[in-house]
Amino acid sequence: MTIEEIVEQALSNGYLTPTMEAEVGRICDHAADLAVQEYQSLDRLMGALLTGQVVAVPRKQFINVMEELVLTEAITRVSEIEASSDQTLDLGDIAAYALNRLPPLYATTEEGATYQRHRAIEELSDLIAQQVMAAISRNLDQPEFFPERHAIGTHEQADVVGQMSSLLQAYAPKFEEPVKV
Repeated sequence: MTIEEIVEQALSNGYLTPTMEAEVGRICDHAADLAVQEYQSLDRLMGALLTGQVVAVPRKQFINVMEELVLTEAITRVSEIEASSDQTLDLGDIAAYALNRLPPLYATTEEGATYQRHRAIEELSDLIAQQVMAAISRNLDQPEFFPERHAIGTHEQADVVGQMSSLLQAYAPKFEEPVKV
C-alpha cells in the first residue's frame, strides 16, 4: 500500500491501526525522498489525528500469557537439542505449532496475567511441555518444502539466540529504548 492509500483508508474508517502505522513508518524509513503528494497525505493524517477525526488504535491492550509460557518451554527444549546435536530448529514454527494446540490465556492487567500464569503452571504445564515436544518432533521430521520462504517480518536466522531476539523484538518493540542524554 502507498501512504496515500493508507491515509484514505484511515480517513474512511476513522481509525489508524498499528499495522497501518507500521507500514507508513516502513515507507518513510526506506524512501530517500517522499513525493509532495505523500507529504500532503501525511499532513492530512496528522490533522485528522489531532482533531479526532481519526483515532490511533493502541498497539496491544492485552497479552496472551500462553505465548510467554510456550516460548519459555520451547527455548529451553530447543537449546538443549541444538547444544547436543547439529540440528537447527525454527523456534517460531515450534511456538506457533504448539500455540495452535493450546488454549489462549489472555489478560488485560498484571494481576490477571499473574493469575493466568499460576493457573497455567498448575493445570497446563504438562500439556504445554507435551505440545512443545510434539512441535519439535514435527519440526525435526519436516522436509524443507519451500527453502525460499521467510518468517513474518524477519530474515531467517539459524541460531536460537537470533530467533529469540527477533521474537522478543516483535512482541516487545519498546523493551530496550535508547537512553536519552
